[in-house]
Amino acid sequence: MFRHVALFRWAEGTTADEVRAVEERLAALPDVIPDLLVYTFGRDAGLSDTNHDFAVIAEFASVDGFLSYRDHPSHRAVLEDVIKPILEQRAALQFETPEPRQGEGDE
Repeated sequence: MFRHVALFRWAEGTTADEVRAVEERLAALPDVIPDLLVYTFGRDAGLSDTNHDFAVIAEFASVDGFLSYRDHPSHRAVLEDVIKPILEQRAALQFETPEPRQGEGDE
C-alpha cells in the first residue's frame, strides 16, 4: 500500500462556506479516480493551536496509483478552484505502508 497525507492551513478570513466547497469537491473524487482505495479528509478538531486546519489522507495500491491521482484533471481542478484560493500553507508526504496482516486475532 502507498499512503498520501496532505495538511492545509487556511488563509486568514477563510469562510465556512469556502471550506464546505473544498469538502464537497473532495468528496466527489473517489467516483472519478479509480486508483483511490481509501480517501478520507476532515477539519482539525481544534485541540492544539499549532495544528493545521484540514487534512486529506489517501491510500493507493502503488506509487503509480498515487501519481495517477496527483495528476488527474479532476484532482488538479479541486486544487486550482477551491484549495489554492484559500491556502496559506501546505505540508504533504507520501510513504509505503505494510500490507495488513490477515488472520490476527481470528479464532
